[in-house]
Amino acid sequence: MNGPMTINVRVNSTLGDFVAANVGSDGTYDNVSEYVRDLIRKDMIKAEVERIDRLKAELHAAFATPDSDFTALNAESIIARNSRD
Repeated sequence: MNGPMTINVRVNSTLGDFVAANVGSDGTYDNVSEYVRDLIRKDMIKAEVERIDRLKAELHAAFATPDSDFTALNAESIIARNSRD
């Protein structure tokens, strides 16, 4: 989706009270939309950090594998292998 999106959300009184405490003259945010956008941005960053952490774990495991577990390949053997599939 490229354009703006309107989202309507209902929250119970506990969540509503929490949002109200964070919005307006006493809160960090001027309005609920600003608060929700910031929460979404933080969630996007969290998801990216989790993806990077998974990649780091995969790379760590790969680099921890002894060289004897790998088979040397040349371009011809890769092309031959791929042409069979």
